[in-house]
This record gives sequence, structure tokens and C-alpha cells, in this order.
Amino acid sequence: MILNNECVVAITGATSGIGAALAVALAEYNVRLAICGRRKERLHTIAEEARAKGATVLELVANVSVPSQARGFVEQCIAHYGTIDVLVNNAGRGTYGSVEDTTQEMIDSMFTLNVFSLWHTTAAALPVMKRNKKGQIINIASVAGKQGFPCNSAYVAAKHAVVGFTAALRTELVDTGVEATVICPAGVSTEWADVTEGDSIGMLFGRGIKRSRSIAEQRGLPLAPLTKMMSAHDAAHIIVESILQPPHTDVFTHAGTEEQALLTAQNRSASEHQMLPFYLGVMQEYAERTNNKNNTSDT
Repeated sequence: MILNNECVVAITGATSGIGAALAVALAEYNVRLAICGRRKERLHTIAEEARAKGATVLELVANVSVPSQARGFVEQCIAHYGTIDVLVNNAGRGTYGSVEDTTQEMIDSMFTLNVFSLWHTTAAALPVMKRNKKGQIINIASVAGKQGFPCNSAYVAAKHAVVGFTAALRTELVDTGVEATVICPAGVSTEWADVTEGDSIGMLFGRGIKRSRSIAEQRGLPLAPLTKMMSAHDAAHIIVESILQPPHTDVFTHAGTEEQALLTAQNRSASEHQMLPFYLGVMQEYAERTNNKNNTSDT
């Protein structure tokens, strides 16, 4: 796809992280942007930064967990610009908690934001894209949409659903000229990991990784094949490349994660064995933190 001042790109969850970085990265191509998020001041800051780099920006405060607001964001984008070329479903949030500690409210929240919102925004964008015989739906999933992680089950299940949704969408878009792409990042240095529902999954995983090193040594196992964190800026530029040259396949932003996902698909037991020190480290850290919380609440 050609990115220029005639191209309209809509991005959900653009107030921070990958969404904000992507808006700024695309601004360098002088595109017409529509961005949304819940935090008005943060949204305006990103909009001004994108304008300073050459983009035309429509900023809309919206919570895409609400179906009418999800649809409304895309509809207002189309009404304002007359079309839509790329929709990036980026809004999302994680969760912290073992299966037995995950509440119904957390499950509902994970699927409402991470999965159900995609139906409403995508359904609103597709008629115009199909009529134009061009366009792209980009869904930001996660490596958690390809393999499991402990104390993160509601998020993992939701991101697996995003991957499945995109796969099904691709089958419906055959010969329409419209593309559907799923992006599967691993760790990205944003506030995301510290604002997960329940507690900080970033803190839990970070401490679990430290524990995993001694666990691997004690058991005579190799260290789990974990990837280095990536900046939101670098992740955004990979997404830009996926717009410029649609990959016709799932996109993995971090080195080694595609191979790990393939191994998981082919031999889940082997993949889980490789990750065992990390799983055990996280579960040990989670049990200790849970016990400490329970002891504190009892006093």
C-alpha cells in the first residue's frame, strides 16, 4: 500500500505504547490519521506530535469496549475523511492471576476489549474497503496468541481468539483486495505490563525470569528461550512495513518467536519443556506474592 496524504489510517488505543508510537511513525508519511483512546489529554498530546510531523489528525475520545463507541469511531473516521484504508485494532489490556484467582469481571473485561471490540470496528470498516477493493485490517495480538503463559490465562485466551478471528477474516476476504494481518509482539517496553488487571504482570514475569535461572541450574536444564524487550518505536516501524508490504501471513516482531510458535503448534510438549524453568519461576513468585498478600490481609 502507498502511504501518503491520501491514505486514511485509523488506530484504536493510540494514547500510549504501540498505538501512540505507530501514529507518530505514520505521520512521517503525511497520512490522514484517525486516533482514539479513553484519555483525552494523552490523545491530544499524541495528535499534536503527529501533526507536527506532517499528518492530518482526527482525534476522538472513545472506549472501544463499548460497541457503539467502537463502531462510532470508525464511522466518524469515514464520515470525516470519506474513506478508510487501514484499520489498526491496537487497543488492549492484560491481566494478572492464576485461573482460580481470575474473576468473572476480569474474564469479561479481557474479551470485551481485546476480542469483541474487533468485530465492531472491523464490521464498520469492511463495507468501504470492499467497495474500494483495497484496504487492510491489522489486529495487534501477541505471542500469547500462539502459546501459553502462566498467571495470564484470560489474556492468553483472548489473544488466541484475536489470532483465530484474523484467520477467519482472511478466508472471508479472498479476492476482495482487502488484507487482514495479525501482529504478534513479545515484550515491548511500554506501561502495558505494569497496568494489567489484578497486578503488574511485568513485575511477575521479571522476577520469575530471575528465579528461572537458578531453577534451570538446579535441574540441569537450558535457560528458557526468552526474547529481549523491544521499544514501541521499533515495534511500530515493523507494523508500518506490514502496511507498506502486506505480508500475507502472521507477523512476529521479535527474533525467535516465530520458531517458538511453530514448535508449539507442532509439538506443544516440547515447547513447554523448553519454557519449563520460566513457568516454574513465575509460579514460585506468584505463590509467594499471593501468600504474602493473604498473610497481610489476615493481620
